[in-house]
Amino acid sequence: MNGLLWVAQVILASVFLVTGTGKLFAYRQLIGVVEKRAKGGPVEISQRSAALIGLAEIAGGIGVVMPPAWTPAALASGYLLVWMSAMGLALLMVMAGIYHLRRGEEAAPAVVLFLLALLVIVERWPR
Repeated sequence: MNGLLWVAQVILASVFLVTGTGKLFAYRQLIGVVEKRAKGGPVEISQRSAALIGLAEIAGGIGVVMPPAWTPAALASGYLLVWMSAMGLALLMVMAGIYHLRRGEEAAPAVVLFLLALLVIVERWPR
């Protein structure tokens, strides 16, 4: 099971590092692509908000794969940092799902990433 969890954590980290970097460094291009595909009209997220979301995604992506040996002592026991990072990513995906549903868009990617983060949360629960 530990190997499966690491695969899930690497997938989460990869997705959130890529999307977070896009929101942080390529906002204009990202908004252009999203608005071309969007059914809900213009994207109503400012560049500052997108940058904050991007930073949260990057931090969560790094935290979800941080091995205990590199984690600060207070957060190293029982994969606590990984667990907290997965909680943050799951919360981001709940908010993303709500945002996409309000715009009349598909929320399936947010739901899948939420479920993947939920798997990590449940299996890395501090014991």
